[in-house]
Amino acid sequence: MICYDYINEYVRKTIKTNQGILPELEDYASKNHVPIVQPEVARLLTVTGRLLKPVRILEVGTAIGYSSILMSEILAPGGVIDTIERYDLMIELARQNIKKAGLADTINVIAGDASEVLKCLDKEYDLIFLDAAKGQYGEFLTECIRMLRKGGLIFSDNVLYKGMIANDDLVVRRKKTIVKRMRSYLNDICNSDILDTSLIPIGDGVALSYKLE
Repeated sequence: MICYDYINEYVRKTIKTNQGILPELEDYASKNHVPIVQPEVARLLTVTGRLLKPVRILEVGTAIGYSSILMSEILAPGGVIDTIERYDLMIELARQNIKKAGLADTINVIAGDASEVLKCLDKEYDLIFLDAAKGQYGEFLTECIRMLRKGGLIFSDNVLYKGMIANDDLVVRRKKTIVKRMRSYLNDICNSDILDTSLIPIGDGVALSYKLE
């Protein structure tokens, strides 16, 4: 988290408790050290998603399926979610959880490395949620812009990475490459003629990028 602890604690107290399978997945993630979207970021994702009323959502980074199941709540009637995951264990867990949630016909888990899978997709999406390897966001960008409809949104999570992106004094040596790549990604989306981007310092940092043309 990159905000003061007391602010995060207060904000999280204002968030309604999730229903259905989500609390079970939150508990699993906590006990097994599986990173899932932070509560305040999840709330921003669902609120902005409701404004978009997306018919098609693309997620990069499925993990146990938590975010996909969460985003199913904001889909327009008949909407679908494609989500990409490269780790076999996560793929299996995600598919099990999605089936348990009754969403097997709504959420499609695509197995493979996102940098390759994205090149093979030929669909148009209303919302793209990036929540995968932070050092690869730049590799995903061209294909994500290609598939994002005009007026659509790229929601990039973890873009300030424990504050290291904004402050050299915080950078851990073994993370220098990730920091360099994320700074390059943020420079690209913030200076793009196609995207209008806002950086928001909640969770571990969020970037909202609206496609202008």
